[in-house]
Amino acid sequence: MRTGLDQAPTAHPIGQTLPAVYQEHEFVQQLTAALDEVLAPALLTLDSFAAYLDPNLAPEDFLDWLAGWVAYPLDETWPLAQRRALVAEAVQLHRWRGTRRGLAKHVELLTGGTVEVVDTGGCGWSPHPGSRLPGTPEPRIEVTVRTRAGAPVDPARIRTLIVDSLPAHVPVTVRAESVAVGRARVHRDQ
Repeated sequence: MRTGLDQAPTAHPIGQTLPAVYQEHEFVQQLTAALDEVLAPALLTLDSFAAYLDPNLAPEDFLDWLAGWVAYPLDETWPLAQRRALVAEAVQLHRWRGTRRGLAKHVELLTGGTVEVVDTGGCGWSPHPGSRLPGTPEPRIEVTVRTRAGAPVDPARIRTLIVDSLPAHVPVTVRAESVAVGRARVHRDQ
């Protein structure tokens, strides 16, 4: 919730910009001082408006509004740093949506781990009719997420994110591996 600042300073008090005859008038100075007090928070916000548009600097409550501007819904349970990174990368994520590169980057931002995406499908063309196309006949996506031991990864949640970015007929498999020195724990979601 945005709150006002008590005694917010103003860089240019109105009373000092008036002609000399009004600068000496006590009532006018009190009136303009009251107006300065009302306008100062709005002027301070306008002076720092560029910071409001930067996801790394914007106030936390304004970040959700910025996310709406870039059509990226945020989950309030995500840490603030993660939400800021997702909003900052939202345009790129939209640009690469549905591609191997886009899926890997999106899952990487959500988990903080390293991501490997295997796409069995392919697009190709040939000047010779009846040529073999790349990939396998049945499309499928396999995503492996490797995070450090103790970092929580919810394969079902990641699968939901991936399914939203792909055609409905493409099956998805998500594997989450917690990598510790000497061993790995694997969680699967089909």
